[in-house]
Amino acid sequence: MKKIILSAALLMGTGGVLLTSTQSCMALATSDLGLSVIKRVLLGGVTQMGNIFGNKQAFLQNDLIVRALPENLRSVYNLLERVAPNLAMRGKEYVAESAAYTVNISQPILQNAVNSLNANDVSRIMQGGQGIATQVLREKTEHQLIQAIMPKVDEKLNQFGIVRSINTALQGTNMLGSLFGGQSSSTNLGGNGLSRLASEQMVNGIFNIIADYEEKNKSSMLGAFSGSAGSMK
Repeated sequence: MKKIILSAALLMGTGGVLLTSTQSCMALATSDLGLSVIKRVLLGGVTQMGNIFGNKQAFLQNDLIVRALPENLRSVYNLLERVAPNLAMRGKEYVAESAAYTVNISQPILQNAVNSLNANDVSRIMQGGQGIATQVLREKTEHQLIQAIMPKVDEKLNQFGIVRSINTALQGTNMLGSLFGGQSSSTNLGGNGLSRLASEQMVNGIFNIIADYEEKNKSSMLGAFSGSAGSMK
């Protein structure tokens, strides 16, 4: 790896830090400064996610959330829009309310994972490609997030009665059974099927938002390394 001259002026908290040093890009990346910059960007993404998830309309209108829909849940909505359009909209609204209900669970999990990043994680991030910081965070938290929020999502959706309403609306269509493994629609949706899919959408949406924030703030993150990614060999 080439030795290069690195100069970075970073705003850290309320003061500026000027770093001028001759050292390897990886040594800088794994320093306290490099680690703090990457953490700051990821924590910004987590905050952005919390703001969107905590606002029902922002959740419903955000394209990154729409793109996070699991294919089976998209098919359920498409089916509902043909037979019960109002119910399709209610289902989406209840999922949005469930997202707001769970944000105080998901946000600390993500913040703790970001704050626990170490030099090995940062080395991998610096050597990776687009969205690698979010990918590392996803690997550390995805399973935990699903396990933590799905019971709350299930609780909220059943409180709203949306599972029962969907089952009633789609009885006799013979469509949900094919979407949920060939079993009866009532068995699947009543057995956490809808809650699982909604939870998957939320988790996918979480990482879509953080990845988008990472991409938009990539220059801030890599500014600490003055283009060092292109200088590594």
